[in-house]
Amino acid sequence: MRVELSDWQLWSGRVVVVTLAVLAGLTVVVFTWLSELAFDAFEWLHALAWWSPLIWTPLCTAAIVWLTRRYAAGAAGSGIPQVMAALDPALPPEKLGLFVSLRLSLAKVVLTAGGLLAGLSLGREGPSVQIAAGVMLQARRLLPARASVSINVHGLLVAGGAAGIAAAFNTPLAGIMFAIEELARAPEQRNSGLIITAIVLGGLVAVSAHGNATYFGVIHIGSLGMGLLLPGLAVALLTGIAGGLFSRLLIASTAGTGPDWMSRLRARRPVLFSAVCGAVVAVIGVVTAGATFGSGYAPTKAMVDGVATMPVMYALFKFLATWLSSWSGVPAGIFAPSLAIGAALGNDVALAFFHTQAPALIALGMVGFLAAATQAPLTAFIIVMEMVDGHAMVLSLMACALVASMLARIISPPLYPSLARMQLGRAGMG
Repeated sequence: MRVELSDWQLWSGRVVVVTLAVLAGLTVVVFTWLSELAFDAFEWLHALAWWSPLIWTPLCTAAIVWLTRRYAAGAAGSGIPQVMAALDPALPPEKLGLFVSLRLSLAKVVLTAGGLLAGLSLGREGPSVQIAAGVMLQARRLLPARASVSINVHGLLVAGGAAGIAAAFNTPLAGIMFAIEELARAPEQRNSGLIITAIVLGGLVAVSAHGNATYFGVIHIGSLGMGLLLPGLAVALLTGIAGGLFSRLLIASTAGTGPDWMSRLRARRPVLFSAVCGAVVAVIGVVTAGATFGSGYAPTKAMVDGVATMPVMYALFKFLATWLSSWSGVPAGIFAPSLAIGAALGNDVALAFFHTQAPALIALGMVGFLAAATQAPLTAFIIVMEMVDGHAMVLSLMACALVASMLARIISPPLYPSLARMQLGRAGMG
């Protein structure tokens, strides 16, 4: 104990890690505030003139893509593939800045908020992973020599990325599972304390800013019985197929190897292509009276609360808007839009079965589509359970996530590892 307490380098290293974990959480809180402010400004513009997105959205999308390609190419896309690429053991240390850095974190904050200002269908949770990882990585510059032996770059990236998920969704358990299932791919005993510390502190900062409330409130479900079996299976199958197709479409379109004119336009004139994507997203948003703009938080919460139902075509329109927003090349996450698509699919199944257990089917739809799109069923199950306080549905949510994820694996390779391999191509490792 005397040796432990007298080792100032060890304790100063711990202080650095704790400080950076708090800063990572604060950065995600500021990012959340800025994103909400940006989307509120877009909604004000849309309310002022219903046709304004037809002009504003494509122009803003083109400007974001131009800025991203010119000044922060590593900020494009979700952010999770970049962190996974940075964790690749074969990556030379000098290439790390291509994927994760403080500069990219700051650019990600501004550019993702810009995407919501444009009204694009995107989420901020994936970007939060890259943002928090970039902040957490700065600890390596401040760690004493002795502490840097036990606290390595890999541990800092995993801890930062997991803290980003925990702070963005206010779901600490999901942050831990995300670190294991998507980033580290296995529990890392040496840095497990570091990871949990970063997640707890990131979550505490988020709770201090937003309050200790679940992301979508509390879901109200009746007694679960055999009557839920058939519609629940229908939700698992539907979301598994839809999520698998969504993942496959994202991989194929991001690779840009297709023979279609859109892929050729994206390769030759990326800024013009992004304007075309923005224009189509704007048309979809106007047709749906604004329902597909943004992350989809408000429609999803309305369905979870049982105060509104979406039109049958909402899931398809949100699917297309999210795909085009990601394909355009702007910094954009898919977690929140995936939850909106899944909730709408669950709502559609509930309508088909005469409103049988609609709240439960909506929750199953959320977990099913997210699990299928990401092929991370444990993370998806815990995220949804924590976001809707769905502890009464633990087994149902877990079963739906596993079925949907297994079905998606037949249709598509894993989304984030595939995108991470494309990212490594930028470092000459593809």
